Amino acid sequence: MLVDSIGDSSAGAERFAVGLAGALAPDRYAVTVCATRHATGRLPATMAAAGIRVLSLERGTDFKPHAFGRLVRYLRRERVDVLHAHKFGSNVWGTVIGRLSGVRVIVAHEHSWSYEGDPVRLLLDRYLIGRGASAFVAVSTLDATRMVAVEKVPAEKVVTIPNAYLPRPREPVVADLRAELGLEKDAPLLVTGAILRAEKALDVLIDAFAQVVQQLPRVHLVIAGKGPCEAELKRDAAVAGVADRVHFLGFRSDMDVILESSDLAVMSSDREGLPLFAIECMAHRTPLVATDVGGIRDILVENESVLLAPRRDPSALARQIERALLEPERRDALAAAAHARLGELTIDRIADRFEALYERLLERGAPGVSTPLPVDAQAQPRAS
Repeated sequence: MLVDSIGDSSAGAERFAVGLAGALAPDRYAVTVCATRHATGRLPATMAAAGIRVLSLERGTDFKPHAFGRLVRYLRRERVDVLHAHKFGSNVWGTVIGRLSGVRVIVAHEHSWSYEGDPVRLLLDRYLIGRGASAFVAVSTLDATRMVAVEKVPAEKVVTIPNAYLPRPREPVVADLRAELGLEKDAPLLVTGAILRAEKALDVLIDAFAQVVQQLPRVHLVIAGKGPCEAELKRDAAVAGVADRVHFLGFRSDMDVILESSDLAVMSSDREGLPLFAIECMAHRTPLVATDVGGIRDILVENESVLLAPRRDPSALARQIERALLEPERRDALAAAAHARLGELTIDRIADRFEALYERLLERGAPGVSTPLPVDAQAQPRAS
């Protein structure tokens, strides 16, 4: 597995890569997770205890050729059969270095819709990764369709495999979130969890929340996560007049407690692949209101297991939040229907699909070969 970095507050793609590494059959796969930048916190020790080797190139934020030379030597020395890279940067380096090192199978894995108008990125996806990798994995049918239609990645290279539910370690003490925040025991509570960056559109959520407060003045919003937009979002909350009702928790390892303490989860993203936060809501029976982006419709059904709103429409998002908060029976039904679909997304089920992909690719031979994958593994057009 090739990722950018590993840490206790890693983003969803890195968390998934580590989870997949631990779920692959140990009698078939000897797994190493390589972080090109750094591996810090508790995760490296946890992986080592589970028999997963950890390699950190420690290249920092600069391009350091000697760091990648270390990876080339490792791949050749260990005679690695499958190099599975995650996210754009690692997909680029993994494709180039995998080819130079003679790795038999190179899997590039994009966890979100990658092309947003950057011509260099489009060309690298199309001509370098799309041609050099053995397979290009998308996490949603919408992303897969865009890879083929917009980026012109060969359709026979594109495979759709969703993300999985990754249980977090349970905290030893069960917290009372409302007590922690000094709220009344029956105060309506909304929650979202994300790295605080622009694509999560949390400014839209704050605008929507300010509208909800006008109708439901006792409601509070919890934002769990850290990121570069935190100061700006706090200013947004102050300008909207809801700073006293928006609670920024920072990074939290007890998302299970936070979700189970909340009445409703909300996602306001401009774009997503297949968000792990949505899958965690399914697992913890927390009803979800979300923007209609990415692979949400791959795993949930509108008005049955999720309420959806158009992206960048705070008024529509506010209406769906109010609808859910005012109808407890609807919330319960949404949560139950979503939880019932979780069995399709266990890490063991998803690991089985990746193992099957690796085996098919190993049978085909060298990376870059364009022999079509079986039909059920290829990107299929998204139903309209």
